[in-house]
Amino acid sequence: MRWIYRLIGLIVVLIVIAVGALFLIPSDRIAAVATRQFEAATGRAMTISGPVRPTLWPRLGVRIEGVALANVAGSDAGAMLSAQSVEVGVGLSALMGGALAIETFEINSPRIVLERDANGQGNWVFGGLGGADAAPVSASDPAAPQSGGALSGVTLDRAVITDASLRYVDRAAGTDITIEGVDITLTMPQAGGPADLTLAIRRGGSEGRLNARVGSVTALLGGEVTTISATVTADGLDAGFEGRAGLEPLAAEGQVTLRGSQLAPALALAGITGTEPLPAAARPLSLSGRVTLAPEGSVHLREGVVGVGSNRINAALDLITSGERPNLSGEISADRLDLSGFLAGGESTPPSSGGGWPTERIDASALGLMDARIGLQLGPVITGFGDLDRVRGTFVIDRARAVLTLAEMRAFEGGMTGELVANNRSGLSVGGTMQMQGVSLLPLLTQAAGFERLTGTAAATLQFLGSGQSVDAIMRSLSGQGRFDFGAGEIIGFDLAGMLRNLDAGYVGEGNRTIFDSLSGSFAVQDGALSNDDLALASSLLSVLGEGVVDIGAQVLEYRVTPEALRNSETGQALRVPLLITGPWSAPRFRLDLEGMAEQRLQEERARLEAAAQAELDRREQEARAQLEERLQQELNVTVQDGQTAEDAVRGEAEGALRDGLLRLLGGGSEPAAVDPAAAAPVSE
Repeated sequence: MRWIYRLIGLIVVLIVIAVGALFLIPSDRIAAVATRQFEAATGRAMTISGPVRPTLWPRLGVRIEGVALANVAGSDAGAMLSAQSVEVGVGLSALMGGALAIETFEINSPRIVLERDANGQGNWVFGGLGGADAAPVSASDPAAPQSGGALSGVTLDRAVITDASLRYVDRAAGTDITIEGVDITLTMPQAGGPADLTLAIRRGGSEGRLNARVGSVTALLGGEVTTISATVTADGLDAGFEGRAGLEPLAAEGQVTLRGSQLAPALALAGITGTEPLPAAARPLSLSGRVTLAPEGSVHLREGVVGVGSNRINAALDLITSGERPNLSGEISADRLDLSGFLAGGESTPPSSGGGWPTERIDASALGLMDARIGLQLGPVITGFGDLDRVRGTFVIDRARAVLTLAEMRAFEGGMTGELVANNRSGLSVGGTMQMQGVSLLPLLTQAAGFERLTGTAAATLQFLGSGQSVDAIMRSLSGQGRFDFGAGEIIGFDLAGMLRNLDAGYVGEGNRTIFDSLSGSFAVQDGALSNDDLALASSLLSVLGEGVVDIGAQVLEYRVTPEALRNSETGQALRVPLLITGPWSAPRFRLDLEGMAEQRLQEERARLEAAAQAELDRREQEARAQLEERLQQELNVTVQDGQTAEDAVRGEAEGALRDGLLRLLGGGSEPAAVDPAAAAPVSE
């Protein structure tokens, strides 16, 4: 039993020692040193409103309650740091009155405010870092800073901040973000040397973590540039930075990497909510390149490679944030882009196939987030609405107005140039001008409008404008004009020649087609309805004119086709039968205009009869003239000369007889009397 008593005695001794140790811990001295240390490091006043108690377990030191670190003058955000309690752990030498070495520093449930004023000055710029605002510290104090800054003599085995509330306020940008549940761990085993930082954020069952190594905390907090290596992990996201950085002014330069399958969880941890999940086609999202954050706040990316799903985009970009809005400029290039997966269901479906245009509201607010000027050089672009190739142009955003200028684009086996505009300054509107050469019609019309009934190649010009907050509204408001000239091709789904030749509208359906050598016309668009009155189709069998309306908004046709000539290859006879095309363009109805044909035939018969009657009148008139000439010659001895009418012949004969009679009367004979020249001479005065 003796060993039991010895054990009990040992425990009692230990308890006595422990209790005595509590009285030996220099609590006030530790609190004073910690306070001076903070004030020296920050140049801000530190206040303690609660008690200061010594601690023995789990660490030797003191517990300070009600701690607050003042913010910059003029701030209305409250203290820069306020905490329920601060625990300071010290070495055993403190018990014997030796040098005071702070080994651990733990802040429980603090409220931390990081604030940037309207001039861009951050409240984390501390005057105590060698500045004039540093709180005075006794030179005899072992914790007093040495030359080289307030933190040059500080070592920390471990500094911990648990369950912090972190608020970031940017007065210039109007940003105010609060992040709850932040844990921070800092170790700096060598004074003025490297430090390891770990930051963890917990929110909504998710956690994000930052691990960083800083070359020198003293240099970083002193406004100098130091090396930084950092990694960020969150649900669905991994990012890294390797380079250099400084806090004041805020600047960084280094290699950046990022890869993630989703961004929403990471953004939510940072206090940014409401973001949509990445579409499947955009996963994984990646970024690599050399990034420079300039002191004036601009961001520059060089040798950038952006991965969006299977796509790789090369980028050299500059983001300027000093203006009214952020401004992005640079160049983007890609050897190949597949955008088909970003369409609904990732399928290559036309925007409409008879079911009407989409009525969902278009959110174009993103156009107002920044200004931009981006040069584009893209190889094949798979859109799901037809492949594009050799895209060269510029993309410009100016105050919520986006303009895509296409200097060159190969599409649908032809070339396109033009300009497309999306303007969201006062409601959404879209418009543009386009020029096309050698474009294949079937894939173009199929993908653009779900119209699969026309083949051939086209040259066309188009100018259009529409407005509204949905595709349906835009299509119903379209206005514009244009012209088209198609080469040889086919109208699929009906045989116009066979239909007209047989007077049978049943020449509609699969396998039936109208072959043409050329097709041309012009059009105007108003309130979503395209009107045309000069359609001209020519082929070896027929020549056709057309006119009517294509209601783009309602997706219906009301068109009249009239053949100018339809000649039978055997008889050579011509037939003209108007054709009416009506109904939805996905399933139009074809109907021979028999009333029009009857009216046409009636007009033709009327014209034929009028011509026959006129011919009969002309014949009878000729016979009457011939009979009259014969009687004149017989009874009056009047000869009708070639090119002379009977009336002219009789008149000429009568005039001659009258002239002869007058001459005889005046001259006594048939010859005129001689005239005396003297008698005809003038009389002198």
